[in-house]
This record gives sequence, structure tokens and C-alpha cells, in this order.
Amino acid sequence: MESPDKRHSEQFLQQLLQRVITLLEKQHREESLVQKGPATRQALVEIARHKQQQALLQEEFAQLHPADIAYILESLPLDHRRTIWNAIRTDIDGQVLLEVSDAVRQTLIADMGPEELAIVAGKLESDEIADLAADLPQNAMQRILKSLNRKKRKDLDAVLACREDQVGSRMDFGTIKIRDDLTLKAIADYIRKRGKLPGHTDKLFVVDQSNKIKGVLPLQRLLTHPPSQQVADIMVTDFIAFSVDQNLTEAARAFERYDLISAPVVDHEDRLLGRLCVDSIVDYIREETDEDLLIQAGVEEEEDIFSSVWKSAKNRWGWLLINIATAFAATRIIGLFEDTILHLVALASLMPIIASTGGNTGNQTSMLIIRSLALGQITRANVRHLIMKELSLAILNGTLLGSLVGGLVWLFYQNQDLALVMGIAMFINLQVAVFVGLGIPLLRHKFDKDPAVGTSVMLTFITDAMGFFIFLGLASVFLLDRP
Repeated sequence: MESPDKRHSEQFLQQLLQRVITLLEKQHREESLVQKGPATRQALVEIARHKQQQALLQEEFAQLHPADIAYILESLPLDHRRTIWNAIRTDIDGQVLLEVSDAVRQTLIADMGPEELAIVAGKLESDEIADLAADLPQNAMQRILKSLNRKKRKDLDAVLACREDQVGSRMDFGTIKIRDDLTLKAIADYIRKRGKLPGHTDKLFVVDQSNKIKGVLPLQRLLTHPPSQQVADIMVTDFIAFSVDQNLTEAARAFERYDLISAPVVDHEDRLLGRLCVDSIVDYIREETDEDLLIQAGVEEEEDIFSSVWKSAKNRWGWLLINIATAFAATRIIGLFEDTILHLVALASLMPIIASTGGNTGNQTSMLIIRSLALGQITRANVRHLIMKELSLAILNGTLLGSLVGGLVWLFYQNQDLALVMGIAMFINLQVAVFVGLGIPLLRHKFDKDPAVGTSVMLTFITDAMGFFIFLGLASVFLLDRP
């Protein structure tokens, strides 16, 4: 038996994954052998031995955390994934479905019937069922709703009524509510009688008869104050609470700023609805980060790495086609200056330097703005100062880099006019790049659009096109009629 630390290490999971793949490959060969003809005694022995190995493997999976099982499933090709999923069914199937990525979850759910899905969902909490709702077939969802009791159905409806970017979509209902006229001894006896606490419980919620929240009682105060004291005497009344329709990004910032573990979620009349926990915030941040990275790479949505070639291709076509269109548009600008390039062939080798430097400068600016917008650091009060700072930086960098590349061109080509054109073009294109790197994300944010979507593609097109136009335009004016 592996020690607990080893069983959940990356190395252990990699070794387990390799054993799973090896076992599946052997089973596939044995099935082919049996199908080809009468099984030999040795083949039958091998089959029996590998069935025993599979039973041991099932035992190993039964002791894994759902997140570790999810890791194994995500790392297997589709056919192997289905085989393992059918072989390791346990009472934590629902937790595994919650842990796997959306794309992989869809492949697992596709092999499960409505009745089976209803049984799996019946073991989950209302907020967890809500996480699966988008991937569940309609007939399965109807069965699940019928199987829930009144409270669970009400809680599920409350979560599903919220948008994905609202706090209510991530709240859970594992709250312990108490009255402020109780003693700490009574509260401790109540908790002891319960036997266990909901996960991530660091505080109890104090409510009145109308379920309106009055304060919170941290467990630390419960344990360190005299048992005879009343809750009203030591509860915290200056606490962080979130409205059910509050933006999740704002909540994530608050969790980071105040090091929260959990916080109450209330309606507009301060009635306690549920709570928001740090694990949900971590999941939200990870999902948003992954989504931004995919968008910046030109991938439409999260993709199963073992999905079909056709599905993966369709997922990537959109931005690739946009890239082709913008590239053709940029080349048309070059075509306008064919005579200039023919007159001085050196221009063809130098103009990519202008375009690429402008693109890198613009990306630096846009990434800074996108990150600052995500953290809520840019406001109406400071945006003007930020713009002036970035434009001043562009002037400084443009002067330094323009002088540098101008000097190098003069050194390599011994052409003073070409060096001057190169330096001026570099300076101007860096101003354009910074202006675009500022403008696109800020404008998208102003109109409530995701600042990261499309910024990289549009920035690359504009800096390339303007870089070519500025450099070749200046060359046409200053170099065309000169030796």
C-alpha cells in the first residue's frame, strides 16, 4: 500500500496512468487473440491474470480522490476512457463528473442513460447538480428534478436562476444558522450533536426570525471565549457578504483581498440564501484563466485533447480564417508599394522588423491593461493617468528603439536616408501599437465585452498593416528618387 502522500503525488498518478494504459492495451490484444480462434491454455491464463489485475486496479481507483480519477480519465483516449469509466463506477461518480473538464464530462455523460444519471445526481447537493445541468440531457434533468425533495428543488432553482457570472451560480447551501440569544455552550453542543460540519466551515451565520443575517460567529471565537457568553456578545457584525446577483469577479477580488474562506450570500432584503466558498472561487478563477488563454490562442472553446479530428478542426477554424483574412489585408498594403521595394530591395528584409516590434509592444500594453481590468485596478478616476503614462512610455521606447535600429541600418547598409526612414518608422509604429494596445481592451470593457476576446488578432493585424504602410510610405517619399 502506497503512503497517502505518494498516492496523491504527480509521480504516483503518472505511474498509475501508465499501468492503466498498459493493461488496456494487453486486454485489447487478448480480445483480438480470442476472436481469431480457439483460445490456448496460455491465452486463458493470461486473460484470467489480467482480470485479476483489473480488479486490483478498481480497488486502487476506489481509494483515489475524485480529482485524481478525473486526471486519469482526461489523460486517456476516448475508447480507453469509456472502458475505464465503465469499470470503476463507484458511489462518487457524480463527484468525478464535477471534477473533469466540460469537454470530457460530455463524453462520459453520453454513455449514461437518464435513469443512471438521475441516480448519480441524487447523491449530489443542489449546487453541484446545477454545475452539471448544462451538460445533462433534458429527459435526464426532468428525472432528476422529480427525484429531488422540495428543499433541494428550491435550492436548485435558485442556483439555475442566476447567470454564470453571478455569485448565486456558485453558492452552496451548507450553512449553519444560529440565533444571537444562544450561549456558546448551546452552539457547541448543537455542533457536537450534528457530528460533522460542512466543508470550508470557518464561521456560523447569525440570523433573526425572518432569516435576515445579523452577523457571523467565527469558529475561533466559539472555541476561545467562555461557554457562558451569548452569541450576541462576541459575533462579528462588520463582515463581508455578497448579493446573489453580484458579479463573481468582484467576489473573487474580495476573497483574495480579505483572505476569505467562506462568506454569506444574501438577497436584496439581506435574507440568507447560502454561502460562497473559496473552492468555488478557485474553480472560477481557473476556468476564467483557461478560457482567456484559449481565446488568445484562437480556440473557440475548451477542447478535449482526445476529441475527434473533425470536432477539433471546427473549434479552431474561426480565428484561423480571421487570421488569414487579416494577413491578406496586410499584404495588400505591401502591394501598394511594389515599385518602392523593387527600387530598394533592402526594404523587404527590414519591414518585418518594424511590424514585429510594434506587435510585441502592443501585446505588452494590451496584456497589462487586460490584467488590470480583470483585477479592477482601472477606474474612471485613474484611466486618464494610465493612458498618459503608457503614451509617454511609448515615446521613450520609440526614441530609444528608433535610434537603435536606425544606427544598425546605417552600420549595415551605409545609407543615411534608409537609416532615418527606419528610425522614424519604428518610432511612429510604436506609438500606434501602444494606442491600439490601450484602445481595444478599454473600448471592449466600456461596452461590457470581454477585453481579451479578439484583442491579440486585431492588434497583430493593425500593427503589421500600419508598420508596413508607415515604413514603405516614408521610403516612397524619401528614397524613391534617390540613389
